[in-house]
Amino acid sequence: MDILEVLKAKRGYLLPYHRMLAAHAPDLLARYDAFYEKLTLDQNLLSPRWKEFVWIAILAAAREGVGSLHLDRAKVAGLSREEMETAVALSALSESFPAFRFGIEKWQGWLSAEALEASYLALVTAAGKDVEPALVDLALLVCHGTRQDTRAFALHLRRFTQAGGTPAQLSEALSYLFIPMGANLLIEIVELWVHVAAAEGLPAPY
Repeated sequence: MDILEVLKAKRGYLLPYHRMLAAHAPDLLARYDAFYEKLTLDQNLLSPRWKEFVWIAILAAAREGVGSLHLDRAKVAGLSREEMETAVALSALSESFPAFRFGIEKWQGWLSAEALEASYLALVTAAGKDVEPALVDLALLVCHGTRQDTRAFALHLRRFTQAGGTPAQLSEALSYLFIPMGANLLIEIVELWVHVAAAEGLPAPY
């Protein structure tokens, strides 16, 4: 069985860059496939249900339509249509936070920072009411991390920790970003996590 047959058997599909690498760098493709398999096909710490919930939130944040296969995987993992919609809704809500942060930071003389943050969290609670709190905050940590939003990341890291979330779970969820958004962004998010953890007295990545 050649490398393309191996990939097709594992994933059920082939992508153009698989064919390119098979033609010109099959050893590289084999090693990439082993990395991909460990990263997202194997079950690691997160359950398949949690993994695919986070993936859907990431793909919505990245506007990555090619990753729609994760919705099929989510269904197999036991996510309902409503839970998949919740993952998209949380991803969308993460994009509202800059407006809340603007009001908090720029209009302190007129508005209450606490009230604005509470308004944002009320939306999060309403959207995620049927999903485990730690999973809600895990998905939002990854989404806010893609925008390197320090205030939002600190808020959700605090909530995630209080809900029983662990650094190992967050590390796995952030590692998914290797594929749709790249290693350079992941470097910046982990640096953000280190900074927030030190400033807030919260668990760090290492």
